[in-house]
Amino acid sequence: MSCRIPFRRVDWATSSFLILTAFAAVFATPVYLWYFGFTWFPWVLFGVMFVLTGMSITLGYHRLFSHLSFKAAWPIRMFTLIFGACAFENSVLAWASDHRKHHKHVDHDDDPYDISKGFFWAHIGWIMFKLHPEPPLDNVKDLERDRLVMWQHRWWRWIAVIVGLALPTALGYWWDPTWRGALGGLLIGGICRVVAVQHCTFFINSLCHTVGSRPYSTKCSARDSFVMSLVTFGEGYHNYHHEFQHDYRNGVKPWNFDPTKWAIWLLAKFGLATNLRRVPAEVVLKAEMAEAKRQGESRLEAIRRQASETPQAVLDAIQRYLDTLSANYRELEEAVARKSRVSKETIARWRQETREALEFLARTFPGNPGHLDDPPSRS
Repeated sequence: MSCRIPFRRVDWATSSFLILTAFAAVFATPVYLWYFGFTWFPWVLFGVMFVLTGMSITLGYHRLFSHLSFKAAWPIRMFTLIFGACAFENSVLAWASDHRKHHKHVDHDDDPYDISKGFFWAHIGWIMFKLHPEPPLDNVKDLERDRLVMWQHRWWRWIAVIVGLALPTALGYWWDPTWRGALGGLLIGGICRVVAVQHCTFFINSLCHTVGSRPYSTKCSARDSFVMSLVTFGEGYHNYHHEFQHDYRNGVKPWNFDPTKWAIWLLAKFGLATNLRRVPAEVVLKAEMAEAKRQGESRLEAIRRQASETPQAVLDAIQRYLDTLSANYRELEEAVARKSRVSKETIARWRQETREALEFLARTFPGNPGHLDDPPSRS
């Protein structure tokens, strides 16, 4: 859906910042490197600040404050509030308010970064343009009771400038006490890092609602992307996150790349994090099995509707997989309803049979017949 935005709706302050920092990162940095050559210290600054800022967004802004997926000691909260501000993505109070609205109204008009308005809108347009008056922060009353959150809400711009830009500049000058060293710290450790962290965050709102798999649910457009998890410290498993938003994990499988999950777990071991919220394995598997069953039924229906010449043996195989999935699902559903404990061996067998069914469907019918991965239509 195209979205025509009146010129008068441009947020000039935010748009100017986004455009100028991107311009500096893309054009000024190569000029700096051309004249002064490659030196390692500014890039170490970039890496360290990228990790500190990015992790503060994922661990702090997102999982701790927006979803309350765990509780953290005050030093962790303070750390993530300071370095989260350095991403120049607003205060945690405003960030969490927007994010909670996104989850409540995903893919609809009240979703701040509604993907059905287009990739650009979901990525950055919703920040650059304001179609409606700024809504009240009426869904973060719990955070308003947190004195650290309110302190950061008042001072986040100053924190961002001092810690996010002035500190890398000072460290660059400390390493090389010339204007060249200071400029390298500001440009690479400050501005380039801000642009990189911001667009990695923005891609979760845009790319992870456009490209990727939906193994847990197709109720909304959110998708899993391993590639995005690499640059967002585990946030790329977005389909799981939308289905189970209060879980402190995004990459729920042991092999999923989710450094934020590992960091929270480690903090808990040192007593700095408590009340880690975790969805039981049976509930996660139930969602996977239900989605696999839905996909199988949709593909079988698509074949019959198209009157294709698919061999009967293939149709029989699909039906066998569906029968197995249905039987497993009923058994698991009964166990969850009775709150009975299911053995690890049984869960592993069900998970393997679910995976085999999905792999068979992918091999037999590549290209997602039936448009199973299309975004849901707007109501």
